[in-house]
Amino acid sequence: MGISKNIQKLIRSLETKKGRRKEGLFVAEGPKVVGDLMAVTAPVRLIATAEWFASHAIQPGNDDTVVTEEELRKVSFLQHPQQVMGLFAMEPATSENHSFLNDVATSEDRSPVSEAANRVPRTSYLVPRDNLHLALDGVQDPGNLGTIIRIADWFGIEHIFCSPDTADVYNPKVVQATMGSIARVHIHYLPLPDLFASLPEGTPVYGTFLDGENLYEQTLSPGGIIVMGNEGNGISPEVAQHINRRLLIPNYPPGRETADSLNVAIATAITCAEFRRRS
Repeated sequence: MGISKNIQKLIRSLETKKGRRKEGLFVAEGPKVVGDLMAVTAPVRLIATAEWFASHAIQPGNDDTVVTEEELRKVSFLQHPQQVMGLFAMEPATSENHSFLNDVATSEDRSPVSEAANRVPRTSYLVPRDNLHLALDGVQDPGNLGTIIRIADWFGIEHIFCSPDTADVYNPKVVQATMGSIARVHIHYLPLPDLFASLPEGTPVYGTFLDGENLYEQTLSPGGIIVMGNEGNGISPEVAQHINRRLLIPNYPPGRETADSLNVAIATAITCAEFRRRS
């Protein structure tokens, strides 16, 4: 069948945030990522080899395209395409579709992917205190964001709050780095100080700092929010003032000269692992 020029143009436009917002679509590639997304939401269009359609017992629809490996390579964002590309819908934010819903504890029927598109700020938020959440303050590298989403999925963290300057979750590099976890983790964009200011008094808000207290020697609660900062600047002063429990991932052995800091995704994995080990 081949890929028409219009479809090629559409796919290329989705490489940019502006294009994704205009079309309301994002790209996922590879059997793992596409398959996990299809488990929670139907694709708008599938572009795949005949072998992929046959192996999944899927009859191509009117909007789908059967391609050769070479044709897929021409439009893929990957260096090594993997049989299938899916275009999925971004649900636009509305006044009823807030960045964090008051019924979040019973929102299993809502698509995690559509929740990720929500960017409508609120003045109050209901965050389940018995659950562990992540907050990202200006994490800008798409690979880091995608990896953090995958880490959250592994450790059973279902919600991540992102500052508006955090990388776009629908960036193809983010989607790919999640390895399908984007289908199970809810991403919410909002001003983090607003979120923290609305929390009930005493809610644990953890943050990692170079002058914090040793992670392995502190009392860690089963619920709360863990804040991870920007790759170069760490947690911003505006957000830091809301953190009531400052943590440090110590280097080893103490006093030895080492790298200045850890990669934010690695630091997230270490921190989440210690919280879950204690629970």
